[in-house]
Amino acid sequence: MKQKPSGRPSSKQTIRDIKRKTREQYSAEEKSRIVLDGLRDEDSIAELCRREGIDQRPYHKWTKDFMKAGRKRLVDDLVRQANSSEVFDLWREARGLREAVAEQTHAGACCERDKPASIQRPFSVARASTKR
Repeated sequence: MKQKPSGRPSSKQTIRDIKRKTREQYSAEEKSRIVLDGLRDEDSIAELCRREGIDQRPYHKWTKDFMKAGRKRLVDDLVRQANSSEVFDLWREARGLREAVAEQTHAGACCERDKPASIQRPFSVARASTKR
């Protein structure tokens, strides 16, 4: 049995490391383009992968990830996180609406007191008649 010299990696490990370091990295845009080409179904997946110079395994993984991200995005669209400026703007708008409602309510109450009893709303008359 042959012993390996200590401190040196095996030739298989060296080859594996070289392949790992020289493996082409694809950007998200490139992956999306390749996956969308495959979803168009113009060519077979094998032909698409040959043309792009990739194995079918990463293509199928990218497709699965693409679909999962799309599904997540559709679900997140219903419950979207608002950023702080949007929240601030909504608070400001709500405050303005509350002030407008308060002014309208106050103006309506003032007008009710000034109307003759025959024109006032029924609940105002009913409340007035229950007072002793």
